[in-house]
Amino acid sequence: MNKNDNKKDIKKGKVDPSSIKEFKVHEECELLTFLLNKYPHLSRNAVKSLLSNHQVAVDGAPVSQFNLMLAKEDTVIVSKRRISKRERSNLPIIFENNEFIVINKPSGLLSVASDTEKARTAYRMVSDFVQQKDKHNRIYIVHRLDEDTSGVLMFAKNPQIRDALQKEWSEIVKSRRYYAIVEGKFEKKEDKLINYLKENSLNLMYVTKSSKDSKKCITNYKVIRSNDLYSLLDINIETGRKNQIRVQLGNIGHYVIGDDKYGEPSNPLKRLGLHAYELSFIHPITGKLFKFTAPMPEEFNKLFVKK
Repeated sequence: MNKNDNKKDIKKGKVDPSSIKEFKVHEECELLTFLLNKYPHLSRNAVKSLLSNHQVAVDGAPVSQFNLMLAKEDTVIVSKRRISKRERSNLPIIFENNEFIVINKPSGLLSVASDTEKARTAYRMVSDFVQQKDKHNRIYIVHRLDEDTSGVLMFAKNPQIRDALQKEWSEIVKSRRYYAIVEGKFEKKEDKLINYLKENSLNLMYVTKSSKDSKKCITNYKVIRSNDLYSLLDINIETGRKNQIRVQLGNIGHYVIGDDKYGEPSNPLKRLGLHAYELSFIHPITGKLFKFTAPMPEEFNKLFVKK
């Protein structure tokens, strides 16, 4: 169903265009399920249209993610019009509240400044965005994505929540999932890769047999689809080491496409074939589960469309 279908629902009286409704959450559930229960006369697509049109907010923060987990005592607002003016920004914002802001970082954009690039970074862009509302607003780094990796990236809005998140990061993070397109077909359609990684003098990671002065890395993969040249993987990492997905997959002969850092593979997408599509964690203070997702880039699927 498209936006016009949603307008038809309004004309039929299925949505009251003059109302702003507020609901209290009484038990944990997904946002889409909650809204469908409140609006049983609407189709799933009609409810998703409310989300995509930024007509829904949770605890004052506009949201568009249909599978956002709600906690008991959350407040959900459904409005007759867009709740935010976020559409004026080029930032692909997934979620924002008074503690953190989550974006879908494009490929080719640094998370933070480097020696050679200071201005065009996700950190700078998000900083500029929050300071449009109040010049005193600040953001703080929680974790990073490689420059050429796209997907879910979160920043804290105050040093207290940043410190709380980073202090317990390995314990509170429940999932960090990626889509990866790699070269070749797999004999094992699903496997757990366990390696020790070290960093050389050129700041490149490599697999070593010794655990001395190295870091243990665990990467789980499952083949979603493949063709004669490439395979699309669903990846869940249990550790968050530098470049671990690229290095561990390259170590078994399946380089991530477009990765000229750890090999010279083909590059049909003109970008790195790696996308961080899911991050979920338990809030270190409230205990609430947060889950953020970023859809698979369209170009990933195009490689597997039969011509």
